[in-house]
Amino acid sequence: MIRVLLAEDHVMVRAGLQALLERAKDIKVVGEASNGQEAIDLAVAHQPDVLILDIMMPRLNGIQAAEHIRNLKLGVKILFVSMYSDTVLVRQALQTGAKGYILKTSAGEELLQAIRTVAKGETYLGENIPAIALENTLHPTTKRANNPLDLLSPREKEILQLIAEEHTSGEIAKILSISEKTVEKHRANMMEKLQVRNLAGLVRLAIKHGLIDKNQ
Repeated sequence: MIRVLLAEDHVMVRAGLQALLERAKDIKVVGEASNGQEAIDLAVAHQPDVLILDIMMPRLNGIQAAEHIRNLKLGVKILFVSMYSDTVLVRQALQTGAKGYILKTSAGEELLQAIRTVAKGETYLGENIPAIALENTLHPTTKRANNPLDLLSPREKEILQLIAEEHTSGEIAKILSISEKTVEKHRANMMEKLQVRNLAGLVRLAIKHGLIDKNQ
């Protein structure tokens, strides 16, 4: 039995994925997460075989969550199921160590096939995923697209996403259990690193480089 954790912030999409998986006799859904932090917490709690991750989620996006899970060395295989086929996002997702990436538009029988493939430790890419993304991931010496957000620490990226989601410094402090002064210090450091002059500049970069969904 393949034990699966679902991480998807849209309730209806998550319900649809769960219904599909429940029809498979060899797959069991052991938990559901609605944001990246919940995905990490539930992965630690349930130790699933496969974690299905959406990329654009609140609190922590899927790529950030995957990086945290990789650092925790849980052994869970990660499969991204996303509406985005952008080469940069796919490359970033696979560079976290994820074993698969498929599009939501093709998530039917292909999802079941992808889960079974990555559960065995093999790589699965949907047919609509750019081959160049996999090529660049397998050959790390290939020059990567310049992404200024790579200058930020994981904590700074976390705070930047919360800023872009329109949380105040006080709200961010409560969410992360840190002081408001610490939040403001991180914000100042980010502005210096990214060479922007205000919050609007930070948000523009977060959207441009895929930290949050530009359509939200």
